[in-house]
Amino acid sequence: MKFIYDTGLSCRVFQNVRLSGSWDEHGKRSDTWTERPMKESVGPDGAIIFEAAVDLAAAEVGKQFFWSVVLDGPLGLDRQGIVTEQAEGSRNDLYRPFTLTDDSAAVQRYYLSNGLRLGAHPVTSTKPGTRGLRFGVWAPNAQAVEVVFGKGESGYIADDGTGIDPSRPVIALAKGSDGVWAAGPIDHPALVSFDEYVGKHYMYRITKEDGGVAYRTDLYSRAQAGSGDDNPRGRPYAGTPQGVDGVVSCSVIIDPDEVEIGTSAGQAAEQIACVSTTEFWRDECRHSVPVPNRVDEMVIYELHVGSLGFGEDRPGNFSDAIALLDYLVELGINAVELLPIAEANGTKTWGYGNSHHFAIQSSAGGRDQFRNFVRACHQRGIAVIVDVVYNHYVPDGERAEWHYDSDKEESNIYYWYEGQASDYPSPDGGYLDNLSTGYAPRFHEEMVRKLFIGSAAALVMDFHVDGFRVDQTTSIHAYNSLHANGDSVGGANVAGARFLRELSRTLRLIRPATLLICEDHSDWVLVTEHPDGRGLGFDARWYSNFYHNLIGDTGRGPESANLLQTAGQGGNGELGMDLFAQTLAASARKTIVYHESHDEAGNSRHSRRTLMVAIAAGPDVPPPEGDLRRIAEARCRFVAGMTLLSAGTPMFLMGEEIGAVKDFTFDGFMQNREDLHGQRAGEGRHLFRFYRELTRLRLRHHTFATPNISIILTHNADRLLVFYRWRGPEQYLVVATLSDHGWPDGKELESGAIPSGQWREIFTSDAKWYGGDGVSNTSELQAREGRLTVKLPPRGFVVLRHIPDSGS
Repeated sequence: MKFIYDTGLSCRVFQNVRLSGSWDEHGKRSDTWTERPMKESVGPDGAIIFEAAVDLAAAEVGKQFFWSVVLDGPLGLDRQGIVTEQAEGSRNDLYRPFTLTDDSAAVQRYYLSNGLRLGAHPVTSTKPGTRGLRFGVWAPNAQAVEVVFGKGESGYIADDGTGIDPSRPVIALAKGSDGVWAAGPIDHPALVSFDEYVGKHYMYRITKEDGGVAYRTDLYSRAQAGSGDDNPRGRPYAGTPQGVDGVVSCSVIIDPDEVEIGTSAGQAAEQIACVSTTEFWRDECRHSVPVPNRVDEMVIYELHVGSLGFGEDRPGNFSDAIALLDYLVELGINAVELLPIAEANGTKTWGYGNSHHFAIQSSAGGRDQFRNFVRACHQRGIAVIVDVVYNHYVPDGERAEWHYDSDKEESNIYYWYEGQASDYPSPDGGYLDNLSTGYAPRFHEEMVRKLFIGSAAALVMDFHVDGFRVDQTTSIHAYNSLHANGDSVGGANVAGARFLRELSRTLRLIRPATLLICEDHSDWVLVTEHPDGRGLGFDARWYSNFYHNLIGDTGRGPESANLLQTAGQGGNGELGMDLFAQTLAASARKTIVYHESHDEAGNSRHSRRTLMVAIAAGPDVPPPEGDLRRIAEARCRFVAGMTLLSAGTPMFLMGEEIGAVKDFTFDGFMQNREDLHGQRAGEGRHLFRFYRELTRLRLRHHTFATPNISIILTHNADRLLVFYRWRGPEQYLVVATLSDHGWPDGKELESGAIPSGQWREIFTSDAKWYGGDGVSNTSELQAREGRLTVKLPPRGFVVLRHIPDSGS
């Protein structure tokens, strides 16, 4: 029997790959597994594969065997190469079972990634010196699958076939035993030359399970033709690719071995040069500005590319993002987290309606502009984190995942469906809800999991992204419920957790430094534990309670401190500093902390930009001016300080650094874009400088990257909070207040936890160049017997550093 380990990767990542199986040297079933080396080769699609053949005893036919792969690679020696858990096994059952038959040609094959197996790719051709073209698509219920090519003028093929290019052949695909339909140059002479098809539009014409015919996009396409908002709904389309939505448009064949450099909107074709991917990435990094590879080393800037392009009558694109990078370098951040960039429905959204996870949003500039952006970031020492959405598909995906090859609900291959449609009063009763948009994916299906996992691997390998923020993982492993009656579906939660472990195992296997961040609201401690134990494998989770306690404008009651919202409503009453202090202390638990994110700024009916929350008692308060803005900015400096000096990894949303006040909503960002460059030089200049200096303090003093934090003192009536950060001999005190009067002449702090000795102020949020009044501790301070007197500005904070004794 032949065993094949197909990495699905075109670069050599693994060495010393060995087959391990439940047989002895005589080919008989054995509980003691044996190993043998696997031979490395390159498959027709360019993927690195490993093969080994084993003679199994004929007397063992009918018995169940198991096999796995052991390899050396970036993660270390003797690692498991198969990362898929058995559905009914334990978390560490990383092997493949099979029952031995008398078929001498039987093959056992495992794909680490389907990235080169499915889609349209160059392969070894039957014509010497050329590359052929191969198509592959998973459609297990289809009666027939064909590739049809579009004319290209509209980027769309209608349900009646309008838009098909009659000059191009129709390519019939052949079905494999695993439901994958494929064809290449060996099957069709028309596919002998890949280069002839680069840039061509295509779709799959699928004869469904019931005999109906539908046109479907390639879910593994690397590019979609459409870059607009129009959805013809199957009718003939007389527009152009610039107008049609990429979710429903034709897929596009691209050359994966070339990159366009210097791409930007409106650039003439003669100004665009193509280079090989090897040449393109050659000058990616610079030793003088290393890219951070640990989440605790980062200050993250959350960026929505579409919200750039101020003054332009179009959404922002990656060229705009590249033009922002020097601004971000000056700001001092060292990581950007991009809202989703995969092809999604429409151009005027945040991108959470993903449809094609291998394709980069065409309206944002597509794959080559994105690669130019990543390289430009890395040249400046900025890591790139991409927000990915695996908890649902695009809601209106009639040419994407929805009913891909069958109209039967139970055969809707990308969606989880319980039982048969006849089991429910309404056919949609068997789908699963998970508190996100649309029904839950079918995570018990390996091909569905590989769609997401393979796309993540492609972002790492092809685009060199540094990490991911996985959207709403609680919907994947905790929130699944039956649409018919709301009953929890435990099996779906288990399968969702299995998928997340497979995702983290795969990415760490091919690039151990890949960062994994999740939006998870379960408080499940195992989310950030290693998958080889009992965890899901994430480095950190978004800590929304930090926001709710620090800002608190999402309608929560007294269970949250709601500091800024309460202070912004005026009055001198108590604030829940003790409640927030508990949250601050918990930031040490592998968290991403923030005082604003896209979710809080745009999703809640209560939410507004932080500067507005700082002074707003209601939704009709106009943007602040004069003294009101000075007060609001002081409060904003307080909340930014709590974020940047916490024990979590700090993040803030684009525009916070210049005091953005316009609504940042998922459907209204186009008319509310902020002029970041203009405001940085104008009324936002004070906040920008504050953010820049505090960010540099955070990154310069490595103590703040540790989980070491201790609450020294809280006082609700004084709106006072004091906390302690340390690392070896380095010690810092952060003394903060939201009091409207402060203690410019000094406030005596009393706590036995205050370390004795001399302290020196290294930062004040009230510096005049930040727009403050200049309250500062200009001389060294002495702490004795738990007492320390500190000058403290209104609505502000100071950072003190302990001065070591001269004799120590």
